[in-house]
Amino acid sequence: MPRIARFVRDSKSTVYHVISRTALSGLPIHDVDKTYLLGLIKRLKILYCVDVLGFCVMGNHFHLVVRMHPEDEVSDEEIIKRYKEYYGEDKYLAKEQVDEVRKRLCSLAAYVKDIKQGFTRYYNKKYNRKGYFWGDRFKSMIVEDGRTLVNLLAYVDLNPIRAGIVKRPEDYKWSSLGYHIQTGNKGALLSVDFGMKEWNEHKPKEIVRKYREFVYETGAVDAGKGAVIDQKIVDKERKKKYKVRRVDRFMYRTRYFTDAGIIGSKEFVGEVFDQVKHLLRSKDERKFTPVGGVEGVYSMKRLG
Repeated sequence: MPRIARFVRDSKSTVYHVISRTALSGLPIHDVDKTYLLGLIKRLKILYCVDVLGFCVMGNHFHLVVRMHPEDEVSDEEIIKRYKEYYGEDKYLAKEQVDEVRKRLCSLAAYVKDIKQGFTRYYNKKYNRKGYFWGDRFKSMIVEDGRTLVNLLAYVDLNPIRAGIVKRPEDYKWSSLGYHIQTGNKGALLSVDFGMKEWNEHKPKEIVRKYREFVYETGAVDAGKGAVIDQKIVDKERKKKYKVRRVDRFMYRTRYFTDAGIIGSKEFVGEVFDQVKHLLRSKDERKFTPVGGVEGVYSMKRLG
């Protein structure tokens, strides 16, 4: 029986909810693998004509909510810019190639294929295996902007809550809300268009605060589909009006104080690193990482 054609709209910007599951049993996607998959999503956003609205990488599947832009909305200059930014300034794209490249970079199927194939190559090499990693072709559905979209994004961000992995949605760093809160949306990976124009809000921090409130209030309701957010946690957040304080963001960086290897000023970390680098297997030069939330403090290791 032939496959049903995938629903796509090529004529206007469209939001899609993408779901893809592994073909392997159990939970084969470990934390380090989740970080790699997230890195692929971030890197390919540079190339493709896509806005990333939300994501959640779980142990055996991932969710991705994206807005794809149609070919007629993307100029030749934009295609050449994205191509060079991704492949390098020395890469030449001939005029007769631009239309073909634009078709690919505005394709949902091509975008998700690159994510999945890139992860399969990484996973097979890392774990010394061969063959398929993902199951059947990815699922996708077209999502209406507005209340439908914000409910979908909340559903995606509540995956770790329903699975009983964390108590608070932002405690899970491989989800969009976790990325917003823990990193401050580093690199502007995520669009803050949550589909709620009726919020009549234009400040990104306030939009995220209102979205966070929506996720908590939604996640506290028992829909019979897994764990819910504890009512005591919701009550505490209500008292804070769902604002994220500087100390809250810093608390997500405390791992640096136990796992950083060396921590201190940039000069101190560099000095000590030069004294101990002979003990490390890697001969690569290290780029020391600033610890978010603490001015002037750096780490030898990048802990994500």
